[in-house]
Amino acid sequence: MASSGAALTRLLAEVGWQPEQLARRLNECAERHGRAERLHLKTPYKWKRGDVPRSPWPSLTTALLSEQLQRTISLDDLGWPEDGFETAPASAGLDLPWSSSGALRAADVVNDPEGMMHRRMFLTLLGSALTSPAHEWMIAQPPQDIASTTGRPLSGDVVDHLDAVTASLRRMDDHLGSGQTLGLVRQHLRTVVGALRERSYPDAVGRRLHGTAGELLRLAGWLSFDDGHHTQAQRFFIAGLYQANAAGDRGLGANILGFMSCQAKDLGQLRQAVTLAETARASYPATSPKVGTILDLRAAEAYANNGSVSDTRRALDRAFDRFTDSPAEHGDPDWSYWINEAQAHAQAGYCFVKLEDWPRARDHLRAALRLQNNDYTREGALRHALLATTYVQQEQPELDKALALGGQAVQTLTGQVTSARCIKHVRNLVGALTPYRRTPAVRRFCQDARDLVAS
Repeated sequence: MASSGAALTRLLAEVGWQPEQLARRLNECAERHGRAERLHLKTPYKWKRGDVPRSPWPSLTTALLSEQLQRTISLDDLGWPEDGFETAPASAGLDLPWSSSGALRAADVVNDPEGMMHRRMFLTLLGSALTSPAHEWMIAQPPQDIASTTGRPLSGDVVDHLDAVTASLRRMDDHLGSGQTLGLVRQHLRTVVGALRERSYPDAVGRRLHGTAGELLRLAGWLSFDDGHHTQAQRFFIAGLYQANAAGDRGLGANILGFMSCQAKDLGQLRQAVTLAETARASYPATSPKVGTILDLRAAEAYANNGSVSDTRRALDRAFDRFTDSPAEHGDPDWSYWINEAQAHAQAGYCFVKLEDWPRARDHLRAALRLQNNDYTREGALRHALLATTYVQQEQPELDKALALGGQAVQTLTGQVTSARCIKHVRNLVGALTPYRRTPAVRRFCQDARDLVAS
């Protein structure tokens, strides 16, 4: 009993959490998996003294600590007995044939709320398990014919309407953030999968439907990632790869890999982030300059997080060069609407923040804010937070400018848009301001940001 308490104490110290923080995170974890149980904030103190928690808290604790520490933490590591609560990797249930029926099954598996409830807990994929689905998708052969003769005929006009709803959901996310959009995406995905399963259509219409489903799964994965639900995001992304293969859409699949790379770097899986980004670039036939730009920027972000200056700058140079390329012969996919010069500068600014090149970071972030319009509320908050960080971290800090920019980010994230990913950057800004907490203006800003950062 004493050893279990000592093990938990050691792991909490490694994560940097107090018992109350562990309780809050576990309650959030339970809620996102459909569990009704909640912990009192003081309960983990009993575990530190050697008490063994009741089910489902042992398995939830191991899953949460594994995600935070980026390595597997088992019940044995904590000295706790089995609690009858099943844990499985995020890829569980997604080892399926690369066919139309496999794609439909993948969508059902990840979009069924019951699949994330009761006695199962999914663990975030780390290491080589992160890149395995990407390599499988890259070598999979698209099915030859996915026409259906079941049910009433479905025309391409209906797919146009379904795609219009998907486009609206993407733009709704830009304004409202992840927390308010995912439920609508799930509902629309059920409609699209229902059409694939229950209606008749020729091969071309079927491929379009699979492409629509794949983009919705990509969007659901992004929304989950942006809201801090990494395991759920991975399941949506993997299911999206099955749809992209059924659609025969290499651009869609490469874009999903780009988002998987973006998530991998946030998980601290830096080599895997590079592998996913380069797999995306290698698998895309470069028929759309916009899509190519997106993939180059994903690669630049991965290299910047990995500390490779030369690779980062090469990827950024290629991305900006593509703005002078001729437009795509058959048009760009609608999901690439968001990439423009402002966004390219914003992502370049992020890269140079990671490389601690504050002047270049500042130049790009200023350009992004100057060029952006009002459609990107969440991205505006992120740009303000990153730019504020450059003023704090430079050799001679300019706290007034940093606090003004940080205040704008806090205001946006408090009253207009939801994004755990952006809040993390505000938290980083608060951390960078720690040496200046005796300054009254800094102290006021940190107090104003306290509730947001705590969330």
